[in-house]
Amino acid sequence: MKKLVLIFLLISIVVTAQETSQETSPIYKKRVLESTEVDFLTSYYSQDGDNAAVTGGLGTEELTDFTPTIVVSVPLNDDDVLIIDAGISAYTSASSSNVDPFDTDGSASPFVASSGASRQDVLTTVVGTYSHSSDNRNNIWSANASLANEYDYFSVGFGGSYARLFNEKNTEFNVKANVFLDTWNAIYPSELRDNPSFEEFNDESRNSYSLGLGFSQILTKKIQASLSLDLIQQEGLLSTPFQRVQFSDVADVVVREFTLGDDVERLPDSRFKIAAGGRLHYYINEFFVVRTFYRYYTDDWGIDSHTASIELPIKITDKITLYPSYRFYLQTEADYFAPFNQHLSTQDFYTSDYDLSDFTANQYGFGIGYTDIFAKNHVWKFGLKSVDLRFRHYERNSGLKANIFSGGFNFIMD
Repeated sequence: MKKLVLIFLLISIVVTAQETSQETSPIYKKRVLESTEVDFLTSYYSQDGDNAAVTGGLGTEELTDFTPTIVVSVPLNDDDVLIIDAGISAYTSASSSNVDPFDTDGSASPFVASSGASRQDVLTTVVGTYSHSSDNRNNIWSANASLANEYDYFSVGFGGSYARLFNEKNTEFNVKANVFLDTWNAIYPSELRDNPSFEEFNDESRNSYSLGLGFSQILTKKIQASLSLDLIQQEGLLSTPFQRVQFSDVADVVVREFTLGDDVERLPDSRFKIAAGGRLHYYINEFFVVRTFYRYYTDDWGIDSHTASIELPIKITDKITLYPSYRFYLQTEADYFAPFNQHLSTQDFYTSDYDLSDFTANQYGFGIGYTDIFAKNHVWKFGLKSVDLRFRHYERNSGLKANIFSGGFNFIMD
């Protein structure tokens, strides 16, 4: 009996010592982000077409946009990361230049760019995101705030997200919410500014509220699937103040080949959007992966759309991957859309913006990626981890064509 008591005491001492040791000894956990990372991103976009909304749905849509961006991710400790995303979007637009087509003594035409100040502008954006991960990395919280500004527009936004991983991290559920508070500095077509019968917008604010839900699951060693649902409510000035509309029941006034606007685009002051989608990724072998995506969209303006895409990453070497891709888009027109000079003055809402028309679009893409997880190549004090270069060509059946060049460079600070 004494031996049993002695053995029990010894076991109790050992267990107590182990528990004390576990509480006082540091537990190793992998940092969420090992070191500061810097991403240099850039894109160049160009388009052309003949359905400019600024001139009432008929006119040049020529536009170029250059967008350099820098993203800095800083580990604050083992669990917390701060991300600063800052960029500018500098564009030149032949269509928006025709907000005032009579700023020169030459001819005025919807198919010819004017030389006015509205021809070009710069959008500046800054987004800050703070994220925290639990010790077991199964819970991730984040909060974000943003600012955006250009000549006739200012926006402030904030939001957050939560992600929960379980089933040995094979399953993930996430929820995100964002609020954007925007203010227009309304600019109207030149011929309407001094028109006594023209009514300006009383409220130049626009608020957007979004809620997103996501679910992803690793089904097998080769298959991963995800589902998403996004709900968006917008309120306020949803029209673009400088986009013209011409009425078929009002006599046209043409000055130097330019048809003057009878009014500006007028749309309801609320819009509710729903988008539901899914992804399926299939790992064929060490050289090929198939990535598919589908999304259905609908809103209370009468638009329904379907998006389907496929990407086939092809691994050429352990560091180089090719990315051929294809995307198809189909959309029905909004209840308030009509082409150039086909609206009636008795209508409450009207637009000739072909982004709200019915159309189909095809996008063909190709990219090349370079990845070196050890970041052996250096630029000053930064190790080059990855390079991503992409080209995409976009075509609508309305005639709009666009090309997008983009590049990304990911560096790790030593």
